[in-house]
Amino acid sequence: ITLYIRNGVYNEKIELPSNNTDVTFVGERKEKTIITFNDYSGRGKTNTFTSYTVKISGNRFVAENITFVNSAGPVGQALALYVDADKAVFKNCRFIGNQDTIYAAGENSRQYFVDCFIEGTTDFIFGPSTAIFQNCTIRAKSNSYVTAANTPAGKKFGFVFLDCKIIADSAVTKLYLGRPWRAFSKTVFIRCDLPKQIAP
Repeated sequence: ITLYIRNGVYNEKIELPSNNTDVTFVGERKEKTIITFNDYSGRGKTNTFTSYTVKISGNRFVAENITFVNSAGPVGQALALYVDADKAVFKNCRFIGNQDTIYAAGENSRQYFVDCFIEGTTDFIFGPSTAIFQNCTIRAKSNSYVTAANTPAGKKFGFVFLDCKIIADSAVTKLYLGRPWRAFSKTVFIRCDLPKQIAP
């Protein structure tokens, strides 16, 4: 199934369940096709893992030319994307948030982000999946951690950043590439441009 999404701001919470496989979302233009919501951990019964704007669980999902936003602001954990689908692909997409922007979930899931823009403050790319980020621009907005991998024991790869550009806002003075969420976390940056604010 391919869904073509016209330019517009779609203020809604979306979930693609695991039984909906092989689904593709194609936006008209990434800067103008925007899916947004403002849930955050601590809002009512919402916790980190239910604060998502979009949750993708159907395997072999593809998204192109879409912006995913959590508009809650700097109020704690607030996911723009929760993806636990296997073989999920995001091409030319933007992910806008603060803490915990992308939850790359699923201990046996593999995900691929290519030509994407990702921004956040703390642990804004986190989770247990094997995820490749290729030719992405990653914007850090505060003195904190870009990643928090939770790679399971026995998994060869966690987060892999290939040919990415990491940028930091002018207010940032000390930025860490990542911290381990659990004992076997794996994160590598290969041929990436790093800002001067990265802590040695």
